[in-house]
Amino acid sequence: MARKRVAILISGRGSNMTALIEAAADPEFPAEIALVLSNRADAGGLARAAEAGIATAVIDHKAYGSRAEFDAAMDARLRAEAIDLVCLAGFMRLLTDGFCEGWRDRMINIHPSLLPLFPGLHTHERAIEAGMRLHGCTVHFVRAQMDSGPIIGQAAVPIALDDTPDMLSKRVLTAEHQLYPLALALVASGLASVENERLVMQGDLPADLAGMLVSPRFGG
Repeated sequence: MARKRVAILISGRGSNMTALIEAAADPEFPAEIALVLSNRADAGGLARAAEAGIATAVIDHKAYGSRAEFDAAMDARLRAEAIDLVCLAGFMRLLTDGFCEGWRDRMINIHPSLLPLFPGLHTHERAIEAGMRLHGCTVHFVRAQMDSGPIIGQAAVPIALDDTPDMLSKRVLTAEHQLYPLALALVASGLASVENERLVMQGDLPADLAGMLVSPRFGG
C-alpha cells in the first residue's frame, strides 16, 4: 500500500510536528510528511522541517481579506501537492466550514485535554482549577465546531495535588508526542475511519506498526 501524503499545518515551533516527522522517518510508517505549511513566516517549525528535507510553505493569513480567501489559498496549495491527509499541530487559526468539509475525515487535530472536557485555550489551568485528578490529550477528526469531531485516541496523565499549569503541560506534551503518531498511523493505514460520526476500527494494529510506536499510558 502506498504511503499517504501528509501535510502538517503549524503556527509556531511545531513540537508535535517533530514527533510526526520522526515517526514517519521509518519507511514502514503508513504516511510520509510531504509538506509543512504555516500561516507565519517566523514559525520555528519551518526550519526543523527543512532540516528534515521536507518541503515547506508559508501562506500569510494577513495577506487575505477574509478567512474564506485564506482557506482557499491553503486548500489550493494542499491539492497542488496531492495531499491525502492534513494534521493540525499548533495551527492557531480557526478554519472555515467550507475548508473543514472539503477535508472531512481527512484532517485530524491534537488537543491538550480529554475532550469533550475543556475545549479551547488554557486547558491545563482549567483542569487544575476544576479539581480534576486526570488530564491528558485527544486526537480527533476535525469538524467546523472548534475542538469537536470523532475521537481517534486519548492519553491520560494524573494531576498531582501540587501541580502547576507548566508542570502539567510538560507531562501532557510527552503524551501528545506518543499519541499523535499512533493516531496518524491508524488513519493513514485505513484501520481507523468514521461511520455515523463515530470512530470505527477495521482491525487490530499490526505488531510491526505497534512496535514502531510508544503506546500512550498513564504516568508522569
